[in-house]
Amino acid sequence: MQWENQTTVTEFILIGFSNFPELQVRLFVVLLLVYLVTLAGNTMIMMVIQVDWSLHTPMYFFLGALSSSEICYTFTIIPKMLFDLVGGNRTISFLGCAVQMYFSFLFGFTHSFLLTVMGYDRYVAICNPLRYNVFMNTRICVQMVAASWAGGCLIGLVVTVTVFHLPFCGPNKISHFFCHMPPLVELTCSDSNTLGTLVGTFCMAALLGCFLFILLSYGFILGTILCIPSAAGQHKAFSTCASHLTVVIVHYGCASIIYLKHKSPRSSDAGTLIDLTYTVITPFLSPIIFSLRNKKLKNAFRKSIGRSMFSQGVCVLQMEQGG
Repeated sequence: MQWENQTTVTEFILIGFSNFPELQVRLFVVLLLVYLVTLAGNTMIMMVIQVDWSLHTPMYFFLGALSSSEICYTFTIIPKMLFDLVGGNRTISFLGCAVQMYFSFLFGFTHSFLLTVMGYDRYVAICNPLRYNVFMNTRICVQMVAASWAGGCLIGLVVTVTVFHLPFCGPNKISHFFCHMPPLVELTCSDSNTLGTLVGTFCMAALLGCFLFILLSYGFILGTILCIPSAAGQHKAFSTCASHLTVVIVHYGCASIIYLKHKSPRSSDAGTLIDLTYTVITPFLSPIIFSLRNKKLKNAFRKSIGRSMFSQGVCVLQMEQGG
């Protein structure tokens, strides 16, 4: 595919925040803090899962993979967005725009597929506990994570090739803060409405398929929980699903709003803020939800912090004795 021969546009200008000049410095400070907390939260989850042997189970293996995909997704978009807020130069090259779009779809849909896999894991754990170690052994878990990443790669490739195979004749101003598909499609010389609808429908179908699979899993889970005779047993079973279910609602709720909103092609200021919420706030909330609602993970955090403080105390004591 010869992109250079299909377009006279060599770079794009991201104008997503141009309508909020008085808020750009404040947005930079807030988004930087949120981004740092997001990185710290997801990195901490991955580290604690790695060092704590009690968390070496399929559920936390998938959670570690989910945290990894969130770090990659935010890194694809937020650093460039922060630079544009204060740097003044909002341009991005044609190839750079294609790369950003590809990785944003890759990591975004990998995240969706991993949430689906985690829903299946909870279904097996609650509905088929005696066969859990058979259905969710190490080999199968690795294959599920690999399939999630492969699915994200495929969707990212399909969407990016479809969009950037088209000619761009100008203008080159993208009404967004990153190279997102709907506002970018509006800049093509072809029938953008038809293409935008087709690609948007394809993405919505993939998201809807994942969401329906999760709903089906929780339908079986709910039926099993209701058959548990004691209220304490029901609460214990549901508590293992609460954090995952909360993240699913936040993730798919925001994603659905975005794709349904863009069925009317022109992006509004409100639409930009909605997309900002999904891009920045959803990855920010995810580690917080899992950390606060998962008792086992909270205990592992405390143990990890306790070991770290103990190690620092020993080092200080040794230095004082040596001195």
